Amino acid sequence: MKITLETPLLQKKLSYTSHAISNRTQLPVLLNFLFEARNDRLYISSTDLEIGIQVSLPAVIEEEGSITIPARSFSELVQSLSGKTVTIQTSGNSVEVMSSRTKSLFQTISADEFPKLFEVKGSKIASIDSESFQEALSGVTFAVSTETSRPALSGILLRPEVDGFLLVATDGYRLSLRKHISTEEKLSDETKRLIIPARVMKEASSIKDEEGKLELYILPESNQVLFQQGGTVLVGRLIEAEFPNFEKIIPPEHSTRISIDREELLKAVKITSIFARDSANIIKFSLRTDKLIVSSQTPSLGENTVDVEGKLTGEENEIAFNARYLLEFLSHMDKDNITFEMTGPLNPGVFRIENDESFLHLIMPIRVQQ
Repeated sequence: MKITLETPLLQKKLSYTSHAISNRTQLPVLLNFLFEARNDRLYISSTDLEIGIQVSLPAVIEEEGSITIPARSFSELVQSLSGKTVTIQTSGNSVEVMSSRTKSLFQTISADEFPKLFEVKGSKIASIDSESFQEALSGVTFAVSTETSRPALSGILLRPEVDGFLLVATDGYRLSLRKHISTEEKLSDETKRLIIPARVMKEASSIKDEEGKLELYILPESNQVLFQQGGTVLVGRLIEAEFPNFEKIIPPEHSTRISIDREELLKAVKITSIFARDSANIIKFSLRTDKLIVSSQTPSLGENTVDVEGKLTGEENEIAFNARYLLEFLSHMDKDNITFEMTGPLNPGVFRIENDESFLHLIMPIRVQQ
């Protein structure tokens, strides 16, 4: 194999491909990139067996072929190069990397030992606007469980709707839901509910340097999901588990509703969380006619209250939450005006974006002694 590439483009492509390289693997070949030169393009692949990434870029190919190259060292070298082009050439069990002033030699592992990322691309089920997909995911991904005891909760539910998708994530204590991710074409009637690992979804939303729509494919034979945008392909394995019946825990109505500024509430929660650290991280909401009182107390430290201006509809009420859940939710929102709804201190509290029915975030309350 002998190819010549534009250095800046190679640097850019390697940055994303490195996301699938792990330092903890027991298979030496997984510490390498797979390089495949054919049809005037170089295909670079990486995998940690959890996700796989393949990117492609134009190349001047003098000799086609395939080889693997140590990923970390090669990336560091390429990111340090300043020349306009870089030439990669195999020589026996080694590969030479040459630029205008630099020549390096890497030991390699045969390309035959590198696992195949996927056999076929599968059935295309949607084309999604990348920007709206990123925005939707930012509102749900943080609610995914980090525990492995319940596999379904470590992924994001993607459920077909009439005009797009419904995205749902929960860890059993909170739930985020985003409706109607619009797609270019009508979804197939065979499209089923999918549970996609949160990591796969995060990587899919970070494919930012390609033009065109983000295309979603399903590979039923291998139980894989594949995202493609331009010359970048991301593949992962679907989670085979039963997602909880989340609709049962969403309150159908509310007795109390208050409109508040998200940034002001975030500041209030940050302040009161200081006093909540030594008291099980509990923060109390007291909903009053013209304000939301955010408070916390610790017998050994003291207490703190912050008033947040708000407009109440319904009866006055009180409820308590884990401060961490409030902080994570409020930090991941980029809208100014939100609403909070509740039906009692022992029922879930529901946050919404004002005048936007496509999103809700639910947090289970904490029982506190009066």
